[in-house]
Amino acid sequence: MNYAVITFHNSSGAFRAESVLKAAGLECKLIPTPRKLASDCGVALRFDILSTNDVKSVIERENIHIMVLQPMPA
Repeated sequence: MNYAVITFHNSSGAFRAESVLKAAGLECKLIPTPRKLASDCGVALRFDILSTNDVKSVIERENIHIMVLQPMPA
């Protein structure tokens, strides 16, 4: 399975994103921010890359600010 990762400016954004995505029925997991992705926050959100459009839609609808949305190799 291929994944994508979202990084945030702070951990509260990451926790809020996890909460709203799970409430929307989308699988996701909080992970330590991968080293190759610079971030102000040590927590990132990983999800199935096939859900990218749904994840982006929920994140935008909830007005959650992200730093980067990056596909990650398996």
